[in-house]
Amino acid sequence: MNGIERIAKERKRQLGVEGWTPDHDDGHSNEELAIASACYAVAIEDDRRIPEKWPWDRTWWKSSTRIRMLEKAGAL
Repeated sequence: MNGIERIAKERKRQLGVEGWTPDHDDGHSNEELAIASACYAVAIEDDRRIPEKWPWDRTWWKSSTRIRMLEKAGAL
């Protein structure tokens, strides 16, 4: 599976499993989605520390493998 396919699969999961919708995404202000994406994109694999710039509650930070965090970053 290539990177675009991985990102598409993650976005599909966000929509189907998490229930996030484009309308919900549009409700975010202050560049929250971009900041969250950047946090995942630069995070170190399996680092449990919450990034200082993380825009949401700490419980939403889900550290994982490097590839998995890049999938999340792309889907956001």
